[in-house]
Amino acid sequence: AVPRAGVLTLDARNHGSSPHSPLMTYEAMSLDVQHLLTRLGITKCILLGHSMGGKTAMTLALQRPDLVERLISIDISPVSTAPVSEFSAYISAMKSVKIPDGLSRSAARQLADDQLRPVVQLPQLRQFLLTNLVEVEGHYLWRVNLEAISHHLADIMDFPVFHKPYPGPALFLGGSNSKDYPEIQRLFPKADIQYIEGAGHIVHQDKFEEFITAVLNFLPPP
Repeated sequence: AVPRAGVLTLDARNHGSSPHSPLMTYEAMSLDVQHLLTRLGITKCILLGHSMGGKTAMTLALQRPDLVERLISIDISPVSTAPVSEFSAYISAMKSVKIPDGLSRSAARQLADDQLRPVVQLPQLRQFLLTNLVEVEGHYLWRVNLEAISHHLADIMDFPVFHKPYPGPALFLGGSNSKDYPEIQRLFPKADIQYIEGAGHIVHQDKFEEFITAVLNFLPPP
């Protein structure tokens, strides 16, 4: 069992070290988290998710509010987000990266960075994508399942339909002003919506100290 005050960081399916799967919907990703909680004997948790992870956390809170004590969603709302075409272009750029075997890790990253730059112009976003470049027996590859992600891009950009709101406390922490207040307030009536000045989409990378402060202030006293 996990200690009462433990922090668990999960890799979503098709991400990080988690298994690859052809299915990638918020319902499936919510079930992954539910199964993990059951397996670890955790009956209530505070969920924090960024972007796609935030939508997974919202889905779980709306499906099983009994499991979620508090919810924190980072720079994402319960609505359809950015145009699919933009992310589709990023995935195509990642797929087309060619790195010869035997390069050092730093040289491989630099080469991938150069190849991504024409399509992914924001340096912070390129750095974020490059965290997925791994070396396996001398070959460089992406550890995210680009095929499944590109196949389910419309699902990932969308958000499932819910009618019953989540009754618990929720923090929506954005890097830029959102226009999604009505839908946040409909589904999360106790939502506190805050913005961190000068942060982009990857709030925790852009303004780490301010991000930590906002999250700690929202958590219940120990």
